[in-house]
Amino acid sequence: MKENLSRLLESIYGESIQIKSFEAIGGGCINETQAINLSNGERVFLKYNPSPPKNFFAAEADGLRLLEKPKNGPSVPCPLGVSTEPKPQFLLLEYIESSAPKVGFASRFGQALAEMHKETQDLYGLDYDNFIGKTIQKNNLESDGLVFFREHRIRFQKELAKKTRGLPKSIEKRLDLFCEKLETLLDLKNEKPALLHGDLWSGNYFASHDQVPYIFDPAVYFGLREADLAMTEMFGRLSEEFYSAYHEVFPTEPGYTERKDIYNLYHLLNHYNLFGGSYLEQADQTVRSFLD
Repeated sequence: MKENLSRLLESIYGESIQIKSFEAIGGGCINETQAINLSNGERVFLKYNPSPPKNFFAAEADGLRLLEKPKNGPSVPCPLGVSTEPKPQFLLLEYIESSAPKVGFASRFGQALAEMHKETQDLYGLDYDNFIGKTIQKNNLESDGLVFFREHRIRFQKELAKKTRGLPKSIEKRLDLFCEKLETLLDLKNEKPALLHGDLWSGNYFASHDQVPYIFDPAVYFGLREADLAMTEMFGRLSEEFYSAYHEVFPTEPGYTERKDIYNLYHLLNHYNLFGGSYLEQADQTVRSFLD
């Protein structure tokens, strides 16, 4: 991998660059991460995976470039280059020093996310598929947000569960009933396709040393913006300042509190497909709560 890294660094900087040292950085459960110190005095961020799906990091780099577009949205680490070798695959990113969030950061983050969600296009989805974790994320373009969410988020994960980890018939039946009922649960008449991070839990954002909000590890698409907000609550809710600032810039429709679990069902099913365990039980509890 080091030889491939050196070639990529030379193509990025236009000159021969020596790798002085690697520093391990705590990564997630999908990829390994390191900081690389270079002979030109710069530092870059490396993500690598010994056996990723095809185009795994290329899709991530494309997603980061898309998230760069909103003028007042959160910042993202700039993608520098992607390996061309099939295995291992790696992605080089701009290295941003993180810092503990200070007073005012949560408000800036909420405002920036709201501004990002104002970025729109005519159709829900994206013109290419990408990944949520290591799971393929289908982004078939649809004019109807409810159809997009039902078919390419919930039903896709349901079918994947049947093929991989198995899905009890009783839970499959309840998921089908839930999908049939979605039209009565989601009122989307005032919504437009919004640019989403797609996997916005608390581990996928940070504050820079000057307290700029950064987001990373995206699963980008144009979707229902409440899905991003709901994900921020899935593994522990962010501060009230964050949500207040968001709603000052881009208020949600009444009833979001009741709807948020609908959006997080997608992630519960995906976590079941990735990791197994109790995620299926949690998903079934969510479905039951809307069918009772």
